[in-house]
Amino acid sequence: MASAPSSPDQPSEPRPLTHPLQIPAFRAFLVLRLCTILGQTGMSIIIAWQAYNIARLTMAPAHAAAQLGLIGLIQFVVLFLATPFAGLASDNYKRTRIGMVTLTMLLGCAAVLALSSYEGWISLPLIFSIAAVLGLARAFQGPALSSLAPNIVPMEMLPRAIAFSSMFWQAGGIVGPALAGYAYALESYYAYIISAVLFLVSVVALVMVGDVPQAPPQKGRHPIRQVIDGLSYVRTNRLVFGAITLDLFAVLLAGTTALLPVYARDILHIGSAGLGHLAAAPGVGAGITALIFSFRPLRHNVGLKMLLSVGVFGLATIAFGLTAFMPAGIAMPVALIAMATWGSADMFSVFVRQSLIQIHTPDEMRGRVSSVSMMTISASNELGEAESGFLAALIGPVAAVVLGGAGAILITLYWSRLFPELRRARTFDPPEDLQISSYPSARAKENPA
Repeated sequence: MASAPSSPDQPSEPRPLTHPLQIPAFRAFLVLRLCTILGQTGMSIIIAWQAYNIARLTMAPAHAAAQLGLIGLIQFVVLFLATPFAGLASDNYKRTRIGMVTLTMLLGCAAVLALSSYEGWISLPLIFSIAAVLGLARAFQGPALSSLAPNIVPMEMLPRAIAFSSMFWQAGGIVGPALAGYAYALESYYAYIISAVLFLVSVVALVMVGDVPQAPPQKGRHPIRQVIDGLSYVRTNRLVFGAITLDLFAVLLAGTTALLPVYARDILHIGSAGLGHLAAAPGVGAGITALIFSFRPLRHNVGLKMLLSVGVFGLATIAFGLTAFMPAGIAMPVALIAMATWGSADMFSVFVRQSLIQIHTPDEMRGRVSSVSMMTISASNELGEAESGFLAALIGPVAAVVLGGAGAILITLYWSRLFPELRRARTFDPPEDLQISSYPSARAKENPA
């Protein structure tokens, strides 16, 4: 006898989640990531291009390169000072609200740059001021938004979610600089208008993410004590500490992106459109790597493979630097291949490092730990750009790039001995006694009714 049909009022059994893309909030989060990085990378590359061209009106190439270093230094100082407070805010206040404030700041920067470019009063002091505001926005945005994904998806899906998030982030890195370069070739202010529109879309996407659960703040504990707790956790967890500091010193030495305008204008002679290609090439390599990880997540010998990827990162940097000595017909293709390899190796390292840090950190401390990670990323990026710019002013851009790549390789070899925990990290599995998720289904499993 056939079974009776179920009552329309009877709730159907929810389908089990098997993929992060099944979660609407995570899909909105991916749109947020994509549009934010599209706007940021496009705006940043045009800021550097305009600053270098303004400086070249009155300065030699070496001194103009130092102005690019100054932009990175300003952002690093602001990030360094604001980061402890940013991590504390991320653990004690709604991370989505912090993200909304920072997106509004980015939108304001894009609007000012568009207006000043349109009316012709853009200048180095204005660019330096905007750089400081961008540094402040990124200081608070990084810990807040990077801590959302572990609370949107179940922990067992987190490596795959990080791969998708990184893929969208790198897709923005591919398209953002190229789009901005082409837009700037038409009218300088077009690039900033595009960034402003993208930031508006990011605001809408963040609204669609909705209310994201997070661990309650630590009541009764002094804010300074909470900051110290976060720093102490990073320092005593050697796996987390080794992963964070490896990125700090490797990218600090091998940060070539600050010198891309120098290569585009005075070494490869390819103009703003060529600059867009060079700036997008790392994103192409990184995007392909992230796409592979999104379908075939890395599972075994993750620490050793991360170390090897940083070594490849250094080799690609050296190859890019040596394009200065190649014939014109060969230099540009080799430069693009080198930068794509650079981005692919960096993505490999970032994927492993972020997965290890997020999975090995309790949620109530994730904002502070993410802020420390953000500070080291800032040190490696912004301070690395400052180092590259100032070193290029002293010994020339080619020598600065080649020596930086060699330094990254030496750091990797030394870190593999200093932190054997990195070599021994076989999988992404967290310690059994570590509670790291505040995803609702995970909490339900731990506290059944």
